[in-house]
Amino acid sequence: MRVMVSPLLEKIRRREARVGVVGMGYVGLPLGMAFAEAGFPVMGLDVDTRKVDNITKGVSYIKHIPSAPLAELTSKGKLKATTDFAKAREMDCIIICVPTPLTASREPDMSYIVKTGEALSPHVRPGQLFILESTTYPGTTDEVLKPLLEKSGLKAGVDFHLAFSPEREDPGNKNFNTKTIPKIVGGHTPACLEVAQALYSSALKETVAVSSTRVAELAKLLENIYRCVNIAMVNEMKMLCDRMNIDVWEVINAAATKPFGFQAFYPGPGLGGHCIPIDPFYLTWKAREYEFHTKFIELAGEVNTQMPYYVVTRTMEALNKTKKTLNGAKVLCLGAAYKKDIDDMRESPSLRIISLLKEKGAEVDYHDPYVPRLEEGHGFHYTMQSVPLNPETLGQYDAVVILTDHSCIDYNMVVKQSQCVVDTRNACKNVGPGREKVTKA
Repeated sequence: MRVMVSPLLEKIRRREARVGVVGMGYVGLPLGMAFAEAGFPVMGLDVDTRKVDNITKGVSYIKHIPSAPLAELTSKGKLKATTDFAKAREMDCIIICVPTPLTASREPDMSYIVKTGEALSPHVRPGQLFILESTTYPGTTDEVLKPLLEKSGLKAGVDFHLAFSPEREDPGNKNFNTKTIPKIVGGHTPACLEVAQALYSSALKETVAVSSTRVAELAKLLENIYRCVNIAMVNEMKMLCDRMNIDVWEVINAAATKPFGFQAFYPGPGLGGHCIPIDPFYLTWKAREYEFHTKFIELAGEVNTQMPYYVVTRTMEALNKTKKTLNGAKVLCLGAAYKKDIDDMRESPSLRIISLLKEKGAEVDYHDPYVPRLEEGHGFHYTMQSVPLNPETLGQYDAVVILTDHSCIDYNMVVKQSQCVVDTRNACKNVGPGREKVTKA
């Protein structure tokens, strides 16, 4: 790559560039910490005063991010936070990590990006670098963010740099973190790419340059659509295996012994997390602009969104074996987070399953050691507290539905003490006593 003479490039190389991170959530907080640990002065910008206050105090609000390293960074003044977006003018590099959910009609919700662009526009100055990390459809950086920033009167690629670099986070994965996951970077111009790649290379282990922001945007969608489609396939296989009285887990494990041409995917109660349940719909929506119908992707989405209904049906069948009905039954759901050993509730299928069980007349409680309380909102219409998990508690329920296989839960005890267990995550596969009480779902 050619060497570009740029004051910002030199500031980045000397770790003097001031880095602003907009949106201090699951992506923004660890990213801000990574830049601060690399020696950059970092300012987090967020409209949530609770997050700003916690960062200032050095207290982490995300389970898999410990408070100790955060406190060390804040105590030394390397990482600060504010709700004042006017501070963006003081930043040299601004990275945007705001949510990109779906609307009620399953279309992209660009409101967070738009509001951020509008908030930043009055504070754009020459020579700055703006990077969007929010997962979105191809064209968002150029079509949505760029015009908003250019309301300042400055031009992207001429007066300021613009790039897209998709976030890649896997909360709770101990093998990878923000620093070690390769970072895709696409620039609005070659010069924009050079500056953006220089910034990330200064704090992260590896960067992967691509030719444009659109390529970078679509690469992120492809990663998650790949998982969505394969999970849908194995979920459909799971339902067929139930009909055929074949253990799908044994089938998958047998197929996984093939040393080439096969990657194991596993069924579950539905898709969770911010990416996989949402990202495919961003591409299907954008594809319609080109008169293209993404049938394969949409079919996968349909299969996966039906899994909570399948879990409820299997719960009804399990209760029927004990001569009980779902209507009026006391049901305990184990796990509210979307995957094991984290507190992340984004798009968790557990919420939908709890709602469906309640709609069918069940009296529902839940237990999750990482999620002490469920709040009403985002399509979930209940406020609930996590109940204790012990033999006495388990004996009060007609059925226990395992939704998240947290490693700290004693599933032997769950099966032994419960009248009926519905297992959606294969957590009870190897337990002993009471195995006959387990219905695989």
